[in-house]
Amino acid sequence: MRILFLFLLLISIKSSAQQISLEEWNQQAKTNIRLLPRYGLVPKTKEQKEADESLINDMLNKGFTRRKASEEFIDLGFKYLYKDIKTAMYRFNQAYLMDSTNVDIYWGYGGVYLVLGDIERAKEQYQLGLSKDDRNSKIMTDLATCYMIEYYNLSQNEPGKANAKLDTAIDILTKSYKIDKKNQNTLFKISACYLNKKDCSSALKYYNECLKLGGDPITEEYKAAIKDLCDNK
Repeated sequence: MRILFLFLLLISIKSSAQQISLEEWNQQAKTNIRLLPRYGLVPKTKEQKEADESLINDMLNKGFTRRKASEEFIDLGFKYLYKDIKTAMYRFNQAYLMDSTNVDIYWGYGGVYLVLGDIERAKEQYQLGLSKDDRNSKIMTDLATCYMIEYYNLSQNEPGKANAKLDTAIDILTKSYKIDKKNQNTLFKISACYLNKKDCSSALKYYNECLKLGGDPITEEYKAAIKDLCDNK
């Protein structure tokens, strides 16, 4: 089951993280504020301010409101996340530039660190977003993913701590589910958590709900695993 869990949650993260190592990212971020969330909140040069103003005016001239432009850049950021992570961060920062009140920017920032394998900084960004909007189910679900990964990393050598992480993930996912019952990502992950606890009743409940909505995140491997463990329960 641990091998399956790793496959389900980390295969896309591991494949995309090969673009650049965390060490390389941190080194480049020392001289490139565009690789830092909210541009590192550092003062910008005259040239940087002029470039920012040009981008803002360009988007407004195209008919975007600042919020709509911010949402557009977030969408672009997620499209780049698994193929060009630096460009993804640039887009999330442009979303912040267009509308710093758009809480989904923290969903993007957290995603960048999650792909890089920096779970603590990913959690920081998700928690910062939730401090501004405690009903953002997308951020909740990805925060729970951090705890799921920590569960896997601890499960072999520190099972007690691992189980606490899994319970935390379930708590967060349950809150996310209550806010948005149609998020297939949430349904799939909460099912996977319960399957790892060998709670077939709960695992099947969320699995079947996900299937009814299309079952997009569900892999063939997961279908086989839940069938193997839960068919006779």
